[in-house]
Amino acid sequence: MRKIALLVTLALAACSSEPTEEERAAAVAEVEAHRTPPPQPLVLDPIRYREIEQHDLYGAGCSFAPKGGGLAATALAMAETGHFLHNGELVTLAADKGSAELPYLARRKYDGTAFSMTLELDEETGEQVGEEVSDYSATLTIRDAHEAEVYRKTGIAQCGV
Repeated sequence: MRKIALLVTLALAACSSEPTEEERAAAVAEVEAHRTPPPQPLVLDPIRYREIEQHDLYGAGCSFAPKGGGLAATALAMAETGHFLHNGELVTLAADKGSAELPYLARRKYDGTAFSMTLELDEETGEQVGEEVSDYSATLTIRDAHEAEVYRKTGIAQCGV
């Protein structure tokens, strides 16, 4: 009789809808693993000549300078790669060849593992400022790996050789 009572108790426990402590811990761990961290705003450093020289960033494309940030570019959009400087580290992204082509072989979108970058130009505002250089009103948007917007500024994109 004791064996039957024990078996009935075990059977009822197995059918119970209450999760065990282990099941609760596993469920919490799964939620934690899939939780998206809040976006961390990005501050871009100016890309100066020493970075251009050090990383061989020469060639046709567009450089972006935010409004109110001086003349120094904070991002470069080139034929094959896009770049920005964050905490002294150069971040390099691959050109999205399926995105729109901008003047001088630049692309509208660039992708990487931790960030993506979009450069939007108002091509109607383009003003020729040199033999092969034009300035455009522009907006630069950078998103993190979770597609959260971490940087968005308007300014000038200077495109040329």
